[in-house]
Amino acid sequence: MAISPSSGKRLAFLDWTRGFAACIMLQGHVFQSFAHKDLRSDSPYVLSQFFGGLTPAVFLFVTGVTLAFLMDSQSRKQPSAWRRVVAAIYRARYLLLIGLAFRLQLWMTAFGQSAWQNVFKVDMLNCMAATMLVLAPLALLNTRERLRFGALAGLFIALASPFISQIGFTWVHPFLRDYFVPNANCFPIFPWGAFLAFGISCGSGLRLIKEEDTSRAMQWAALGGIVLIIAARFAADLPFSLYPQSDFWLNGPTLIFIKTGVILLIAGWAFLLNNYINPNGWSFVRQLGITSLLVYWVHTELVYGRWLGAWKENLSVPQTVLMALFVIALMVLLSVARTGWKGFPGILPVAREWWASVRQPLAQPAAGD
Repeated sequence: MAISPSSGKRLAFLDWTRGFAACIMLQGHVFQSFAHKDLRSDSPYVLSQFFGGLTPAVFLFVTGVTLAFLMDSQSRKQPSAWRRVVAAIYRARYLLLIGLAFRLQLWMTAFGQSAWQNVFKVDMLNCMAATMLVLAPLALLNTRERLRFGALAGLFIALASPFISQIGFTWVHPFLRDYFVPNANCFPIFPWGAFLAFGISCGSGLRLIKEEDTSRAMQWAALGGIVLIIAARFAADLPFSLYPQSDFWLNGPTLIFIKTGVILLIAGWAFLLNNYINPNGWSFVRQLGITSLLVYWVHTELVYGRWLGAWKENLSVPQTVLMALFVIALMVLLSVARTGWKGFPGILPVAREWWASVRQPLAQPAAGD
């Protein structure tokens, strides 16, 4: 399918969706780090953590969408099936290296207060990389087939998660086991990888529809999200289960489907906002989404590191809210500094220009050579 020049603008809602996830991530992490211990059972803290738990699902889902775009582009440009798979593997390798660098930096700046094993903790970026690696063979298919098999892969991961927990794989080394066995302290493929697989399916669907049909498709997606939430919630309340053992919050398939439904609703609202309500205006939420990796990396060190140690676990709810607003504003400023603002270049473009101006004279031969 040919992609029109306006596709970038048409798909700007994905940045908004990612930015919305960044906002709820920031407030959730600020509450977790700064709210007083005595407030951990109160409604504001519980709600903060409940909504913050949606963030990894959104990031994984949108990453799946962008991976589907890559696979679709490769299928039209690259005749070699093997090279298409390699391109997906390279994307997974990049995220894995970023994830390891992220964990290494956190360990180094902890100044001996973090165990070396934490460098190999399976974080969200590691989960993205591992799931991409597992799903890389989807690049062998055409876009229509990826839509179907991406959805089937997501269903398999979600439905198999309780069985993976029951097996346990205790004979496997923890560094490897944490990549696929459900664990409340990590982001294993089961069940988190289901969101990336569902994202591949939805991203493939976006590539198949015409630009003029996108609005109607997003309406159906939002309606499908509502139906999915209601159906999954009904299934979760049934007095019987297909599984001998299942934990709704750890490995429950119904929770995966509920969160997927919520993501479809958020994406539907983001599309409405970015294409009809505020099609040409600036949005701080979308701005955060454009630089979500930078925001994720920097805020983690700021919120959980030693920078603001005097306020850790010591703030009231209103004070924590103010701290959350401060951190969000700081991340918006960082994001603008990275990308630029209304004609003013950001830090990275300026640095590239400067480096190019330095290298050019060095590359020219001296007079008389």
